[in-house]
Parts: sequence; structure tokens; C-alpha cells
Amino acid sequence: MSQQEFPGWHGTTIIGVRKGGKVVIAGDGQVSLGQTVIKGTARKVRRLSPGGYDVICGFAGSTADAFTLLERLEAKLTATPGQLQRAAVELAKDWRTDKYLQKLEAMLIVSDGAELYVITGAGDVLEPEHDVTAIGSGGNYALAAARALMDSDKDAETIAREAMAIAADICVYTNGNLTVETL
Repeated sequence: MSQQEFPGWHGTTIIGVRKGGKVVIAGDGQVSLGQTVIKGTARKVRRLSPGGYDVICGFAGSTADAFTLLERLEAKLTATPGQLQRAAVELAKDWRTDKYLQKLEAMLIVSDGAELYVITGAGDVLEPEHDVTAIGSGGNYALAAARALMDSDKDAETIAREAMAIAADICVYTNGNLTVETL
């Protein structure tokens, strides 16, 4: 997909790290419009609690599209309480087949504290092989940094924070103002 087809791609970094029985999702706060920083304190990581079942989510891409997807995910979680994988697969199916949802330009990282997934508009529900995943313009930088730190004695939150700091130093569309959620 070209940058022109997916203009929301430039402007965020979200990372998910699972280690030591904890899952952390962290996201930066920068919102960019072209080469201009519009906002530096956006919250791109959210906690959903449908029916008292906690799920944390981070999103990259168009904010309005991501909020639409988060609302849909919350509805799927309400319909399938305690079954994140099933809710994620149902969301991905709808996203791929629904004419309205197909136009949405975002990606999600979701976790219930045990499972960790990336959900895409291509119908993918991906579980990372190395207990770390990242999306957004600085995602590859954060992913590489976190993978290098996974064998250390650092906990999931420290790894996520350090990986995000490295991504913020490299990617001009990522800042160091983090939102961090842990399960």
C-alpha cells in the first residue's frame, strides 16, 4: 500500500511486549499532519472493559478509523466475553468483508494479559513469535530494540519504554510522550 493510499501510517509508534506474566502496550503521543506536528499528547493506547473483562489496545493510522474499530472490537468482546481471539477474528472478518469497514485505515495491537495480537484490515490476526510486536511509522525501530532487550533481566514495561525511546530518537513521526497500559 502506498503512502498516499494510507496517509495515517506516518505518525505513531505502538509496541506490545509480553514477558514475565505481564503484557504492556505503549504508544507515543505525536499526531502529525504531513511534516507538521499537530499534537504531542494524544492517547493511542486505551483500556476496554466490556463486562469487567479488561483488554488493552493500541492503534496506528487514522484516529477516527481506529476509534470505529475499537468500538467494533468492544462489541465483539461483549458478545464473546473472555474470548479475545474469537473477538479479534470476528473483527478481522468484518473488517475485510464489510464495504464500510474496508475503507478504514488503521492497525491495532490488542491484549487481554495472556494473548497478544495485531489485527489488520487485510483480515490478519497475528500473534507475535517472540512476545513482542509493533506497528506504525516507528514500529520497526521499536520492534528491533525490544527484541534485542527481551533476553535481558528487564521487565515488560522497561523493555517497552526503552524500545519506544529508541524509536522516538530515530523516527521523526514518533515522540517520547508515552501512554502505557499493563495487564
